[in-house]
Amino acid sequence: MNIALPAVIIFLFLLPGFIFRTRLKRAERTSLDFSPFGQVVAEAVLWSVFAHYLALWAAESWFNLRIDPLVLMKLLSAAPQSQAEATAAVAADFPWLARYFVTLFVASFVVPTLIRFAISRYRLDRSSAPWGTLFRFHEAPWYYLLTGADFSEHEAPDFIIVSAIVEVAKEAVLYVGMLNEFYVNAEGQLDRLVLQNVSRRPISRDKDGAHADGSDGERFYQVDGDTFVLRYSEIITLNIEYVKLTPS
Repeated sequence: MNIALPAVIIFLFLLPGFIFRTRLKRAERTSLDFSPFGQVVAEAVLWSVFAHYLALWAAESWFNLRIDPLVLMKLLSAAPQSQAEATAAVAADFPWLARYFVTLFVASFVVPTLIRFAISRYRLDRSSAPWGTLFRFHEAPWYYLLTGADFSEHEAPDFIIVSAIVEVAKEAVLYVGMLNEFYVNAEGQLDRLVLQNVSRRPISRDKDGAHADGSDGERFYQVDGDTFVLRYSEIITLNIEYVKLTPS
C-alpha cells in the first residue's frame, strides 16, 4: 500500500486553490497568515473546486478530453492493485494531464493577479462602493489609509501630506512632508514612511509663529535632501492630509 501517493494526488488537486487565494488577497502581514486554519482550508478547497470545474469543462468542450473519476478513486484507494491499475492509466495519458495541471497552476497565478489589479484600478473595494465589503482587502489597513484608495476616481487625492511628531533630543519636533512611499514589516505594521519636500519645527513654536525675540517669522525650517525616511517606531503621533488639486 502506497500511502504517499493519495497525499500527493490531494496536494496536486488542492494546490490551485491555495495559489489562487494567495494571489487574490492583499495582506500586509507576510511572516505568517494568522487566519483561522479552517477558514484558509475552506477557501482553498472552494477555489480548487471552482478552478477544476472550469478547467475540466474547457478540456472536455474544446479538446474532448476528460478525467475518469474511477481512475481518481483508485489512486486514492488503499488497495495496491487498484493503485497500480490507476497509475498505468495515468501514465498512458500523462502528456495531456501534465499540460492540464501546468495550465491550471499558471491560470491560478495569473487570473487572481488580474482580478486584484482590476479591483484596485476601478476602486471596487472602496468602503462606499456598492460591493465594497465583498471586494475589500480587509488585511491591508495601511494600504487604504496611505494611498487614498477609499476615494472614488474623480475624488482621489493628487498627493498626501504627512505630519508626524518625533522626539529629538527630548524635544517634540513636527515634521511635515509629501508622502512618496511607505513600507510595512513582516508583521503587517507600518515600518517607515518615505517623504519629500520635508520641513520641520519644534512643537514649542506653535501656531503663533513667535521667535524668542518676540518677532514673527517662518515657523518651519526646510530639511535639506531629496528623500526623508521616517521610521514609524519613532513617531509619537501621525496626521494624514489628502490634497486634491482643483483648477483656479
